Amino acid sequence: MTLPEVQKQVLQLSTNDRWQLVKTLLESLKRETYPKLKQGNLSRLRGIAKSSAPIGEADAKEDYVNYLTEKCQ
Repeated sequence: MTLPEVQKQVLQLSTNDRWQLVKTLLESLKRETYPKLKQGNLSRLRGIAKSSAPIGEADAKEDYVNYLTEKCQ
């Protein structure tokens, strides 16, 4: 079946059926265009922003005070 034949038949469908067809086509295009990311790739990034040295509460407060001081200047 050629594209013009399909188009002609689609236009004979009811409005609801055509909307359903549009949704189905869009979903298939999304799946082909944006394949799911492999979970393994993301799980390897977990904790990448963690600091190697533990920060104590006093250090955190001092850092926050420094941040506010710099911000207000």
